[in-house]
Amino acid sequence: MSANNSCSPLEGSLAWCEGRPVLPGIKRRVYYTHKSNITKWPTLAKDEYGRPTASQFVGSFELANGKYWSYIDLLVNSSGITSEPQGEVPSQTQLNKLVAVHPGTKEEATMLAAYVNNSDVIYIVEESDGKFRVIGSEAFQSKSTVNQDGGQGPTGTASTTLNVEVTDLIPAPFYDGEIAISASEIINPQGSGSGN
Repeated sequence: MSANNSCSPLEGSLAWCEGRPVLPGIKRRVYYTHKSNITKWPTLAKDEYGRPTASQFVGSFELANGKYWSYIDLLVNSSGITSEPQGEVPSQTQLNKLVAVHPGTKEEATMLAAYVNNSDVIYIVEESDGKFRVIGSEAFQSKSTVNQDGGQGPTGTASTTLNVEVTDLIPAPFYDGEIAISASEIINPQGSGSGN
């Protein structure tokens, strides 16, 4: 068998049932942690050529002892995730982006810049349909920047905006493992806890 024939394309049908609603946007909370807190990543299936063969992680993120996911509450109508292609064949990848707008510019919101500036941070975002997605990559470094707008009175809006960009092999992978935000509070997106 020639080399050209041994590497079959990854393809499949993409159906949609007419009338089935597609809920846009994300929910009001995003979770984040520094990559150095992660001791074990969930796995994403790949073939022998390194091509992802699934869009969902299997398993849970495991964090170092005493480390937990933090969260940011959002203005959902101003926040969202996107993904766009970047690069050229054979090095084309996805640039995954998160815009997370938090109301206000007080001390705690201002400290967000100290947490994420110049740091490799991983984010988990819940979409409106209840699915969770990861903005962050084990292989590539994320870039997080924070903007603040004090607003203009009396009707302006004061906000802190987190902008995230990270390269990945696919658009923001799905995640159904655990998200521990404290020793006693563990969010279990799909009820499995292990992604199995």
